[in-house]
Amino acid sequence: MSGNLDKAKGRAKKAAGDLSGSQSLKDRGRTVETKGKVNSGIDKATSKAKKGMKKTY
Repeated sequence: MSGNLDKAKGRAKKAAGDLSGSQSLKDRGRTVETKGKVNSGIDKATSKAKKGMKKTY
């Protein structure tokens, strides 16, 4: 769930950087968005692993 929030915050920071012309703000937005994508992937993998464990027991 936190991954989706980070992705949204990152997109907002990138947009703010585009509007203001601030390269550092765009870079921070890109970093936060990437962090959100990674967290989403980890959440999905964890969920699948838990479901797999429930099926085996």
